[in-house]
Amino acid sequence: MTEYSDSFLRSVLTRTRVIAVVGVSANPVRPSYFVARYLTLKGFEVHPVNPGQAGKVLFGREVVASLEDVRAEVDMVDIFRRSEAVPPIVDAALEAFPRLKTIWMQIGVEHAEAAAKAEARGVTVIQNRCPKIEYQRLFGELRMGGFATGVISSKL
Repeated sequence: MTEYSDSFLRSVLTRTRVIAVVGVSANPVRPSYFVARYLTLKGFEVHPVNPGQAGKVLFGREVVASLEDVRAEVDMVDIFRRSEAVPPIVDAALEAFPRLKTIWMQIGVEHAEAAAKAEARGVTVIQNRCPKIEYQRLFGELRMGGFATGVISSKL
C-alpha cells in the first residue's frame, strides 16, 4: 500500500522523535542530507547511518556504519537506499530496535515482502514517500512557498 491518509501520516510524524536515516550522505546537495538536516532542525533526534561516512559528524551526531551501531531507541528507520537493498535493512532494524514503530522508505523505494515482514511484527510501514515533504505539507510549511497542499489551516 502506498496510499496513506493525511491523518495517518500526521499521526506517524507526531509520534516519532528518534529517527535513524540509512544511506545519509555528507554531500549537502543530496536529498538524504537535506532531509536529515531538515528533520534535525524540526526537533527530531536524527542518527545518520552510512558505512562509507562512519566516524564523520553530521547534524551534531557521529555517523555510524550500521543500525546495530545506533545507541538510541529508534522510533523510525528512514531508508535512502535502492529497493533491492531494503530487506536486510528491515531485518537489521527489527533486530536492533525491539520497540521500533515505523519503517519509512523514501520516494522511489518500495519492497512488498520486507514491508509485510515488518507489518507482521506490528511495525508501521510507509513506502515511496518522504517524511520531509509530508511534514511540510501536513504542518503548513509548503503553503508559505505558494504550494496548494490540500490541507486547510488557519496558519498563514
